[in-house]
Amino acid sequence: MGRALSNKNVVTAKFEAADFTGKWLASMGKPELRGAWFVFGGSGSGKTTFVLQLCKYLTQFRRVAYNSLEQGLSLSFQRAWERVGMEEVGTQIIMLVKESLQDLSARLRKKQSPDVVVIDSVQYLHELRWRDYIALKDSFPGKLFIFVSHEKNKQPDGGMAMKMRYDADIKMRVEGYKAFITTRYAVPELGEGGEDYVIWEEGANQYWNNEVND
Repeated sequence: MGRALSNKNVVTAKFEAADFTGKWLASMGKPELRGAWFVFGGSGSGKTTFVLQLCKYLTQFRRVAYNSLEQGLSLSFQRAWERVGMEEVGTQIIMLVKESLQDLSARLRKKQSPDVVVIDSVQYLHELRWRDYIALKDSFPGKLFIFVSHEKNKQPDGGMAMKMRYDADIKMRVEGYKAFITTRYAVPELGEGGEDYVIWEEGANQYWNNEVND
């Protein structure tokens, strides 16, 4: 059962927002690092590089775990990891290799477990149902889950992925080495949130110039 809050309770409630700066501030605002974010895009769009860039940035605020359900530890993933300079953040990030939802939940119950968890991709969490998704968030209310998804016709692939996108506080669609971001933490008058995030400038310029010319 829920609980009722007074007007004063709402007005005086305190929340911890991450002090994002630079292009992360411009694209996402100053978000809470809890709940769910959602990233989706097609193959070869720059999605993995973007998620790893985001993970590296988030290590300034929290410990991160990247659960690679799709690739595991592969040569292409290793190269993407190296390309963003992940070695610079040391023990602030760990990689999980195809860890099931059950094993992940057990890990997160331990002391000093990661605060940010990337699940890549949701299409490989075959056991995940909507009630499991809600239970995962409710069981770890202080943690941030970043779900990564394939796309189909420029939409998340599958009904479950669609529902997760709608629920997410930050939604990020990747195409042509750009991330197009919708954030609930946007404050447009302060220039916080809503700007496109460029993953790889040369690749983005080439892709979008070709789109315009076509």
